[in-house]
Amino acid sequence: MPVTVTIEHAPGLPDDLPEGAAVALGVRVGHLADDAPGVDSTAAALAGFEGKVGQVWSASVDAGIRLLVGLGAEPDPADFRKIGAATSKAAAKQAALHADLLGHLDGAARAAAAEALTQGLILGTYRFTRYKAAPEGTKLAAITVVGKGGKGTTSAVDKGTALGTAMVLTRDLVNTPGGDLTPKAFAAEAQKVADAVGLEIEILDKAAIKKAKLGGLLGVNRGSTQEPRFVKLTHRPEGRPKGKVALVGKGITFDAGGLSIKPTSGMEWMKGDMGGAATVLGAMSVVPLLAPRTEVVAYLPLTDNMLGGDATRVGDVLTARNGKTMEVLNTDAEGRLILADALSLAVEDEPDAIIDLATLTGACMVALGDRTAGAMGNNKALSERVLEAAGTQGEAMWPLPLPDHLRKAIESEIADLRNIATTPYGGALSAGLFLEAFVDDVPWLHLDIAGPSDTPSAYDENARGGTGFGVRTLIAVLAGWTKLPAT
Repeated sequence: MPVTVTIEHAPGLPDDLPEGAAVALGVRVGHLADDAPGVDSTAAALAGFEGKVGQVWSASVDAGIRLLVGLGAEPDPADFRKIGAATSKAAAKQAALHADLLGHLDGAARAAAAEALTQGLILGTYRFTRYKAAPEGTKLAAITVVGKGGKGTTSAVDKGTALGTAMVLTRDLVNTPGGDLTPKAFAAEAQKVADAVGLEIEILDKAAIKKAKLGGLLGVNRGSTQEPRFVKLTHRPEGRPKGKVALVGKGITFDAGGLSIKPTSGMEWMKGDMGGAATVLGAMSVVPLLAPRTEVVAYLPLTDNMLGGDATRVGDVLTARNGKTMEVLNTDAEGRLILADALSLAVEDEPDAIIDLATLTGACMVALGDRTAGAMGNNKALSERVLEAAGTQGEAMWPLPLPDHLRKAIESEIADLRNIATTPYGGALSAGLFLEAFVDDVPWLHLDIAGPSDTPSAYDENARGGTGFGVRTLIAVLAGWTKLPAT
């Protein structure tokens, strides 16, 4: 369970701190004596502590520890996610933490910092220890954020807690091996979320998927002994909604590549190929709380991609929900096949906009690196709205084009589309063009999160493995949703 974070409105730390607690004080560059009176500034300086953002110096005090945490020269709310993570990591061996880090900010800046700080405090304690015989997880169970403030700060801490907890859910799903997180098991997790927060849920088994004519999902699933599932989650606001948004998430619970089999090194991270579905489920877990006035519908196609005796063959043709046919010329380009069905269903429900998230292509990582998502779509206003939200949430995204000249590269001689392009260049772009064929004229944005969905090494608030990337951006977009301008 994520650590519990509470807010205590006080001018400073209380006198009666529990034994063994860690105490964290925020220190600006060049202000050690002012921000941490009584601390041995010489010892801190000799240890290299300067007050840079996220820098931490610790000293034993009575039965606990005191942490000096760098806030930078001018504390910026955008830095407090990193500051919070560094603080909780440094206090991981203590039972409790009292953090006085917001004293140099006021008003809206304090609220924004409190939200980011709370997320960082929660995410910095994250450990995935499910399979450890003797887990060395954090001992930190309770964190108190201290500082003067009112309802705005309290609400910010509550929101930060909700988002941090949602990201932990997404991380846990991404980190769970595909042998355990089967399509059926993922659907069961979605059912738990729906029951907990009051979402409507519909789960289609294989027979229902056949009846719904989801040919892409069925085709990818042919080589597996695990039955597919299709999950639809709906949040319906009380009263008149501000709008209706569809979220679509790729849910390949393990990707061996099918008959176009991946090498062992290529499979190492493929338990996380359901990162899009995990991100959407994480966001849906807090939609009723943080975006209550927007109607949101999530579509999660779930299967693994294996090599059983009747696996889809190279050259086979599949028919998607909307009737378009897809020639499969590489069975390892499977994500777009299951998304074709999900996007088609989303279009039928007539949303104002569709946002899909998928760990879709290595080509996007080649273009943008492993910490930036690629954004491709058919509506400039929607794209700008999502990218602006991502910027406020510290999630790196970059717009990519859907070039007309590449459309011919995904035309098939025997079907409507081929699932890989005839050119080896622009793989992320041709994948986006393939998906565009299933959204009709509905405003749509595709986020290729293959890079930032998980990480091979820890950085900032992220532990190795799943990151929860995209949850914050989705909630920011949904919470502030307004009708898109006419085009």
